[in-house]
Amino acid sequence: MAAVYKSLTGSSTKNATTNGAPAKKNKQRVLILSSRGVTFRQRHLLNDLYALLPHSRKDAKLDTKTKLYQLNELADLYNCNNVLFFEARKGKDLYIWMSKAPNGPTVKCHMQNLHTTSELHFPGNCLRGSRPILSFDATFDSAPHLILIKELLTHVFGVPKGARKTKPFVDHVMGFTLADGKIWIRCFEIRETAVSKAESRTQLAEGMDKQIVAVGEKGETKINLVEIGPRFLLTPIVILESSFGGPVIYENKEFVSPNQIRSELRLSKAGRYNQRAEQQMELKAKKGDLGLRTGKERPNGELEDRVLFA
Repeated sequence: MAAVYKSLTGSSTKNATTNGAPAKKNKQRVLILSSRGVTFRQRHLLNDLYALLPHSRKDAKLDTKTKLYQLNELADLYNCNNVLFFEARKGKDLYIWMSKAPNGPTVKCHMQNLHTTSELHFPGNCLRGSRPILSFDATFDSAPHLILIKELLTHVFGVPKGARKTKPFVDHVMGFTLADGKIWIRCFEIRETAVSKAESRTQLAEGMDKQIVAVGEKGETKINLVEIGPRFLLTPIVILESSFGGPVIYENKEFVSPNQIRSELRLSKAGRYNQRAEQQMELKAKKGDLGLRTGKERPNGELEDRVLFA
């Protein structure tokens, strides 16, 4: 039946041309994997992203954290041209590597405030395998490194048409917003609800600015966005020229490592302890000078009874 439909409509994927030239296919495949030491929340987030990206392939955990160039060989083995690698440090910090294998570039980001789909309990839902609409903030076009990050995010999260396990539907939106030097990523469902004639008249009478789309014989439907998760934010750290290596072409000077933040907190606590210890030493010395410390005999003064009435 598919061949008959293509012959009647004249639409063939193999012979599709644009202005005499063959149409360019968007062939993107993403390899998703993590390092050893990820927590259960980080593992659930990885599974949520794997469910949202039907053109991705999930692999086992990588044993090494230093020889990341081995990921290029894995991507070539699984016929993937994008790599999404989750690197866990100390069971607390999570870094994400987005690379365009095998020639690069590579973006390393620090992931914070991650929330999985199961823990958010949002009422929204989308079809498994559907393609998303990528919505980028206008700030991504303001700097060269942001344009590069935007292109890499498009290749990773943009599901190509006709990819494996995809459904011919577009029912959710992935929003990428840049604020405070961080990339906020959220996912929403595109929900359509029928609008009755009474509600339509009320909205027209009150002048409410609602987005209403006519659907022919079915009447009018109201489109709104319902968040489905997951949500997280990324802080760009460094951009490398090649895949998991090469010279640094961008470095975020404002990024502060979480190890340094924890070290400063420990030093501040130690400073408060040292201050209390010094105060106690000064108090003991003061009591010793006054002879008020227990276990230490006070010297006889000139006005003592034992001296006056000796």
